[in-house]
Amino acid sequence: MENKRNTVGKISSDLLLSKPGKISVVEQQREMTSDYMKHLLETVDRGQKKYPNDFFVEVITKTEPLMKNVLRNYFIDRLTCPTPNYDQAVFRYNNEAESVEFIWVIPSRDACFHLKNNAVEVHPDEKELLKCVLDFDDGTLFKMCKKFNNEKEDSTLLERN
Repeated sequence: MENKRNTVGKISSDLLLSKPGKISVVEQQREMTSDYMKHLLETVDRGQKKYPNDFFVEVITKTEPLMKNVLRNYFIDRLTCPTPNYDQAVFRYNNEAESVEFIWVIPSRDACFHLKNNAVEVHPDEKELLKCVLDFDDGTLFKMCKKFNNEKEDSTLLERN
């Protein structure tokens, strides 16, 4: 017997056409977190084989152009710290400590504006996210990126060690 699975497009279309049902937020979060962590650790494993020292993992979240209710995360291992941008999370693998460190997360442009405009009412669970958004807005994350990459703060040149 053949195991036939629906495509993402079919599922997306069905969800858009159906009446909203009850979705367990806890169950949805658990599924998203387990999948996210699995891909993050796979990317770290891949990076450990490529880089002898510290490296970064950039997670880019994209909305599918034709399926607005489908988000995909792209996990990229890289030697340098990426420039901060919307829909991005960054982690650093510390080779000496053999640990993954969270650096920042920046949500969508709309979510950033919403958080900044409603900073006073932000739920305590979102305070760390708000801090990342404010640090992105004022250039703190960009300076952090340049420091990780040994770049001079006021130019694109590398620092001499």
